[in-house]
Amino acid sequence: MRTQGRTADRAETSPQVSPQVSPQRTHGTYALALESVRKVYGSGDGAITALDGVTAGLRRGSFTAVMGPSGSGKSTFLHCAAGLDRPTSGRVLLGGTELSGLSETRLTELRRQRIGFVFQAYNLLPSLTVEQNITLPLRLAGQRADRGWLREVAERVGIAAKLGGRPAELSGGQQQRVAIARALVTKPEVLLADEPTGALDTRTGRQVLELLRGLVDSTGQTVLMVTHDPVAASYAHSVLFLADGRFAGELSAPTPDKVAERMTHLGEW
Repeated sequence: MRTQGRTADRAETSPQVSPQVSPQRTHGTYALALESVRKVYGSGDGAITALDGVTAGLRRGSFTAVMGPSGSGKSTFLHCAAGLDRPTSGRVLLGGTELSGLSETRLTELRRQRIGFVFQAYNLLPSLTVEQNITLPLRLAGQRADRGWLREVAERVGIAAKLGGRPAELSGGQQQRVAIARALVTKPEVLLADEPTGALDTRTGRQVLELLRGLVDSTGQTVLMVTHDPVAASYAHSVLFLADGRFAGELSAPTPDKVAERMTHLGEW
């Protein structure tokens, strides 16, 4: 694997993520792909390059973590991958669909139908029941919930007994499980998680991470997670590292110690 002109250790190249993406292979092989994505904010002397020619392909059924120091481009990577931010140049493809050429209306429809989001803040509506919070994306899209799938999702995330309750009656971990169920109810091609355990205690965070990894292993769900926590990253199949908006290496079969060590040496890549 090559990362910004440097050669990475072949033993640490993950089969789940390929920074060298061929456009001809994107459809069918990758759930999500970024090709030479560059994102610049501002102009002139005040311009800031958040991403600088990033290329990556996330294979279907993979769990990938993205890590890097503050200002490395992690959030911009996620936002471009989700179609929340348009690249200055390069392409983002969800399956065989290129996002950069879509209108804002079409992008909104695509995100509702094909991408699930889980954030550090649960973003649940307190006036709605748990079930109503889970099915909210479907209602916004004018669709009816499949009762069988709703029950299956609720059971998978461990909140089937809480569907009639309100968010205020739930613990933080349970609320995040509701948020994950809400992200899954539309059967998304990719689930994007931004610091999903950042607001949770260690034990509850571990349960949420085990849940995400279990969904990948048992259902083939594709998950992309941005995190600053080496322990959280160790639940992924592989970790992509960013520094100064560029790839700074990749680690497969990560452990907390290996991730932490790699983070301390990012500047050497």
